[in-house]
Parts: sequence; C-alpha cells; structure tokens
Amino acid sequence: MKKNLSILLCAILFFSISCRKNKTQFDGPSINEIYSDFKIIDSFKINKDSVNFTNAETAVFSAKFNKIVDWTISIYGATSKATKIISGSSKQIDISNATWNGSSTVFPIFNTENCKAILRVKDLTDSFMVSTKIVGTKKLDGFMIADFETGIKTGWTKFAQTGANMDFQVKSDSIAPEGKKYLSMAGTVNWDWLIGLIDFPAKAYGTSPVFPLGTNPNSEYFNCLIYGVPSTNPSLVLFQFREDENENGTFDANTEDEYDYQVTVDWVGWKLISVKYADLGYLVNGVPATPKGNGLRNPNKLTKISMLHLANPNDGFASSKLDLMIFTQNGPLQP
Repeated sequence: MKKNLSILLCAILFFSISCRKNKTQFDGPSINEIYSDFKIIDSFKINKDSVNFTNAETAVFSAKFNKIVDWTISIYGATSKATKIISGSSKQIDISNATWNGSSTVFPIFNTENCKAILRVKDLTDSFMVSTKIVGTKKLDGFMIADFETGIKTGWTKFAQTGANMDFQVKSDSIAPEGKKYLSMAGTVNWDWLIGLIDFPAKAYGTSPVFPLGTNPNSEYFNCLIYGVPSTNPSLVLFQFREDENENGTFDANTEDEYDYQVTVDWVGWKLISVKYADLGYLVNGVPATPKGNGLRNPNKLTKISMLHLANPNDGFASSKLDLMIFTQNGPLQP
C-alpha cells in the first residue's frame, strides 16, 4: 500500500512540474509582439541592379521586420507588362522565401527590360519599391514544338475552312505572351465543328520518325499558352498525339495508339495549359474511347501532334489564340 502511494505521489509531482514547465513555453509570437506597432528593421532591397536569367542567375529580395507580417512582392516589367508575385508570412524576407528566377505569374513572359518590385505589407498603407534590369531572359527548358516566331514552319501542314470572318494566321502585336508572335484562330463555320488545324510531324524537326522524348509518360509534360477572346463563343482546342508503335515512319489509325487532350476555352486572356503524357485520354467525337494500339502511352514513339480549333457550328463566331507549345520533363512549364 505504501509502495503504491509513493508511486502515485511521484506521478503527481512529475505532472505538476511538467505543467509548470510548459507554462513558460509559447508557440508563435509573444503578446508584446502581436500588439506592437509595425517597424522595418532592415529596409527593402534587391541584391542585383541587373540580372541575367539566361545564365541561371537569380535576384534575391530582402527586408526585416519587428514582427511576423503577411507581405507580397509584385514585380512588373516596364515594357512587357509581365507580373511576378511572391508572397509570404514572416519577420524576414530573404533567399529562403523571396528568390526570383525570371519566371512570370501573370502573362506575358518577361523580356529584356527595366522592372520595378513593390513590397506591400498587409494592413499597411505605405509600400516600398526597388528596381532592377533584366539583361537576359529565363530559358525555357524543354523541346519546343511551336513558338511561331518564324511563322508556319516548313514541314507543318495547315488547313483552314472557308467560312466567314476567318483568321488562321500568325500575328505579331502587343498581345504576344512570349517573343513577338502567336497563332490567331477565329471564324464562323456553320456546317462543321472544325475551324482550322495544324499538323506538327516529327520529321519537321529532323527527328523522324519520332520526337526526342523520354520513355516515361509520367515524366513528360505537354504545355501551351491559350488565349480566350472576350465576347466570343467558346472555342475547343483539341490536341491529338499519334504514336508510331512499330517505328516504321507512319501512323496506322487502325493498329496504333492516338491520345487526345481537349480544352474548352472559357476564360479571358492567356492561360498556361499543362498535361502529363500519362494523363492523356483517347476521344472519338469528344467521347472517351479505347485506343486501337497496345494501349500504352509511349512518348518516345510520338510521331505527330495535331492541333484542331473547334467550335459548335450552331453558336456562330468563335476565336482563341495559341502560343508556346513545348514539352518539359519532370513537371509543367515554369515560364
């Protein structure tokens, strides 16, 4: 009985000491910090007056505050009007949470240009600004299918219907999200869903019979930029991926696989579309079906990509734009 009582007293004493110890430990900021006035201890800075993203350089922002705050850095391109947003919640801005590699959050993509970066702190009226200059733009790593900078490439096949208000041309104006050119697609075709298409065969790139992609469909990503035009009927952009399974230089629709990815353009402005090759489906008239080949997604056997601009013939005029078709590895494009 005495032994049990001793054990009980020891347990109570240990619990009491543990509770007193925990009372001195705090998670998160102190009360004094929470209710103190905001102060900047180290001013907002950038580590480079100019940065060459082509050479894999980065720009690092820094600042230090007297307490944890929600902050946002907005970087604006003077000529491109591109925007990059970096945000966080911390007492310090540094290389760990505010490193910029030249990428964009809002299209277009940054050009060689002057940029300003504005730091805004939640609930604070004032903002803080620094400047830098891009002397080399970020490299787009991957296999480029089309950026339209040289127009319609030799070896591509283009077809456009003869409907009303047709536009299936490469254009150059301020809307271009990357470089200076893009593909404009528009028209009214009241007898068919198809407005126009372009075939991109591997042989047009000197890699015949197949594109130089890896074997793992989970590592290969297809990316492109699509622009939704305001006040028009929805466009459908359909991508078809045809595999030459026996690598004889031709695609047999009866015995080899075709995979598809269809996008309903129901937004306004440029949007990045990315899809893993392993996630491609097979469509017949827009309905999922079973591929006619071995049923295995083999990016290393891809022989032709087709892009079709479609619209419901009963809806009338439809329009969208296309740019920067590119394959990337191990993740979506980070423009």
